[in-house]
Amino acid sequence: MITVIGLGFVGLTTALGFSKKGFKVFGIDVDQQKLENLRKFQVPFHEPHLPEVLREQLHQNFLLDVPLKEAIHKSNAVFICVGTPSLSDGSADLNFIYKAIDAITAIESDHLKVLVIKSTVPPSTMSEKIKPYVSAKGRRNFALASNPEFLREGYSWGDFMRPDRIVIGVEDQAVLPILQEIYKPFDAPLHQVSFNGAEFIKYLSNTMLSTMISYANEMAMIADKIGDIDIAASFRILHGDKRWSGEPAAMASYIYPGCGYGGYCLPKDTSALLSIARAHQVDAPILAANLKINEDVKNFVADKISKNVGAKEVLGVLGLSFKPGSDDVRMSPSKDIIARLLANGHKEIIAYDPMANDAFDKEYHLPIEYADSLDDLLDRTSHLIILTGWKEFKERRDDILKKNVFDFRYLLS
Repeated sequence: MITVIGLGFVGLTTALGFSKKGFKVFGIDVDQQKLENLRKFQVPFHEPHLPEVLREQLHQNFLLDVPLKEAIHKSNAVFICVGTPSLSDGSADLNFIYKAIDAITAIESDHLKVLVIKSTVPPSTMSEKIKPYVSAKGRRNFALASNPEFLREGYSWGDFMRPDRIVIGVEDQAVLPILQEIYKPFDAPLHQVSFNGAEFIKYLSNTMLSTMISYANEMAMIADKIGDIDIAASFRILHGDKRWSGEPAAMASYIYPGCGYGGYCLPKDTSALLSIARAHQVDAPILAANLKINEDVKNFVADKISKNVGAKEVLGVLGLSFKPGSDDVRMSPSKDIIARLLANGHKEIIAYDPMANDAFDKEYHLPIEYADSLDDLLDRTSHLIILTGWKEFKERRDDILKKNVFDFRYLLS
């Protein structure tokens, strides 16, 4: 039996994935409204397949109404999947992890329990912070493991159920058989590493992706200044190198310019790794430049629009979520670009996103209007700014190109 603490994007996917594989899973979350929604088969965020799996597994292998004490007593492994948001200095906030550990270790256990940290934390966090914190509790039957997630929003179910690799960081070899048994049904390569190694591999993955995105944006800004360069074609030719293509996902999808990376993982993890590098007196100019370029490209986008469109003209923004196929607006580049446009004097801004209008308005409360549909937006403005590469925009290419278009996702080229 397994307990999963924290039923957000990672935790709910993890809980339902283990449940689907035949394990009895206890879901725990402090947010009572979230639990109530889940009891009604309502997933509180957009993620394909999860609603159907929730309806199938709830009250079967996936249980929500088991008290924490009972869940801990019955489980061999407890997966901690709570948030680790960025603090003002870029470091990871571990308070939710500590609170989960407090609740778990307050329950006495008569046999070995594995506390599995699936929340994303910077390298050295387990060895230097979490391990001493757990040790101070004086509980002998609790051992630690690090098990980072590699889930893509919009594809999390497939990523979890068909993983390309499983990484487990352990010090106590007694916990390894428990985790090997849990992951045996997934039939994927399992890599046993140190605590630091597991944490580093997660950041190695995310900072590689964020660095490639910033590199592509820097090149696109240079090309724009040089002039007479087809930026989209240049990158497509770059992708012709056979080393970049492959399955299940081509790295080429990241080596393509846009208007900055957003979402919960890449900005937070890039900042956190830079913070931990500086804490160890390591100069990390690529990471620092990575983050700077991610801000510079937003200024570049807003300034280019302002130089070409009068402040009193109506601007139409296409896309508010940080990526297509998701309603996630956390750290969305669209928010920063719209805020810069407002600061530049553009007061007439209308936005449309196929999925994220309400989430964006609720999260940011910007003084802009929202269109109910793409046709509604097309009727109300002559200037369009593409900030998220939704399939709908590509399908309506001919209609969109009748307007003055700023295609900062290079979607329609």
